[in-house]
Amino acid sequence: MSGPGGARPSLVIVGAGPRGIGLLERIAANAPELYADTGLDVHLVDPYPPGGGRIWREEQPPLLWMNSQAQDVTMFTDDTVDMAGPVREGPTLHEWAELDGRHFADRRRQGAYLRWVYERTVAALPPGIRVRHHPLRAVRVEGSREGRQQVWLEGRLRPLLADLVVLALGHLDAEPDDEQVRLAAYARAHDLVHLPPDFTADSDLSALGAGEPVLVRGFGLAFVDLMVLLTEGRGGRYETEADGELTYRASGREPVLHVGSRRGVPYHSKIGYDWTGERPPLPRFFGPGEVDELLARPGGFDFRRDVWPLVEKELGFAHYHRLFTAHPDRTAMAWTDFEQRYEKCAAGDGAGRAGLRALVAAAVPDPADRLDLTALDHPLEHVRHPSYDALQDGLRAYVEGDLARRHDPAHSPDLAVFLGLLSVYGQLVRLGDIGPWWHGFFSYLASGPPGPRLRQLLALSRAGVLKFLGAGMTVTAADGVFRATSATVPGRYVTARALVEARLPHPTVERTRDPLLRELYAAGAAATPEGLLAVDPADGRVLDRAGAPHPRRFALGPHTDARGSGAFTRPRTGGPAFRQNDATARAALAFLRDLSCRTTAA
Repeated sequence: MSGPGGARPSLVIVGAGPRGIGLLERIAANAPELYADTGLDVHLVDPYPPGGGRIWREEQPPLLWMNSQAQDVTMFTDDTVDMAGPVREGPTLHEWAELDGRHFADRRRQGAYLRWVYERTVAALPPGIRVRHHPLRAVRVEGSREGRQQVWLEGRLRPLLADLVVLALGHLDAEPDDEQVRLAAYARAHDLVHLPPDFTADSDLSALGAGEPVLVRGFGLAFVDLMVLLTEGRGGRYETEADGELTYRASGREPVLHVGSRRGVPYHSKIGYDWTGERPPLPRFFGPGEVDELLARPGGFDFRRDVWPLVEKELGFAHYHRLFTAHPDRTAMAWTDFEQRYEKCAAGDGAGRAGLRALVAAAVPDPADRLDLTALDHPLEHVRHPSYDALQDGLRAYVEGDLARRHDPAHSPDLAVFLGLLSVYGQLVRLGDIGPWWHGFFSYLASGPPGPRLRQLLALSRAGVLKFLGAGMTVTAADGVFRATSATVPGRYVTARALVEARLPHPTVERTRDPLLRELYAAGAAATPEGLLAVDPADGRVLDRAGAPHPRRFALGPHTDARGSGAFTRPRTGGPAFRQNDATARAALAFLRDLSCRTTAA
């Protein structure tokens, strides 16, 4: 079959990283049913190699690790994914690379895995489907809703013609916000160093001098990369002492990192043990039925008022199910009685919350065994120190305690909460843009660094290369320097001539540096209040401001309101991203098949 004017049907996928390759895999899986014996040209547009794309490219420092264990990373579907297309199983990263499942592979290894997935996927396509990679940046999409689209590439005089376009753009750069603009201007005026939010592997860190104090705002995964590149990346090394403690041997080329954030602590360590025994039956209080009810409300819903109480109850159920079934000696009530009373507690109102607190207090004697999500989100809420020197021992003790707990199966309710978080995330994807708080909270609890990274952090702290600033960190520019304060050490401050914003950019459709997405929005594509591109939750078609889906444009990934977790999919967890990829692939193939049939008939 052929497209308009006798041309072969054409699909352009902008972005050849994991999301774009995941979509291509679903095209290969669904094509025998929906597009058999039909010609199709697939154009992958990405300046980086297919598979890894920018973030997971193989050309990056080997010191940078993945943040997931090798056994928890797969690009292949299984029978837990709720999708219409066929399951095409394949190896996880640890199976493909023949690694210990608990190993944290470096990102170059993951890039090689993704390249292999791409090559395998291309080989699995029917003979009539051809793939071509264009190592360029797409800058604009034009075309009517009824006709072929023109995808303009940087430096090309002619556009790619496409019957359908899918934007799988991945993580994007952003224009600085007002605060960053002011700080950058101050840095230029006073010969200071200011590094805005960025992907750390792409940042130029050469201006951060040896022995110089550097203020670092952000304690998540971008900070971990920064820590690695400015220490081991500059020739330092770690040695394990006879007592097992890690010691850092400095090279003398490291700056001194003064790090703080809103919470003032690093993300929680990855859990260092495997699940055993009965799993909590999830979802229980926040499943498809509850999401359907929220979506059906004529006046919409509010996350804090309507969604969070359900999430809180779901996570609590996972926690206490594990405590009662795996550690019954630490409870004072039969699980059946607790479960029945827990279900009746309406956690959303004051009376329900009071009843729930009373139930937990009666059934769980030790407060350390109770789940307090508010306290988890504000670990230093009531912690005060007279000086930054006094803070260091306290923060080291906090990190040591977190490491011990996250590697001790006696605290296995923590792992149950992690499973609850994954279940909740799979439901929240259907609600669209729920604001940034949840994603940060999820990452803080469930997507923290590997345990070895926190042991390195402790060694750097003991060596004086890294110093803690505390919670509620604020930065001002005055007297020719940057000044950092925190709520944890009232009335004190630290000054430096360098400031690093250790966090990823937060691009909106208005502030993204991606010209294609910015122009798409200017031309009428809809955005959410948080600035995400609005898409049809059923198949990812881009919506206009009247809510109508574009018949020829789709979008997948973190720039849309159907974004999922930033992490790779864990095997046998339902994989919302897999479900989305499958729905988009099937919609695209059906559209192209019908278009070809109409053209042939005409």
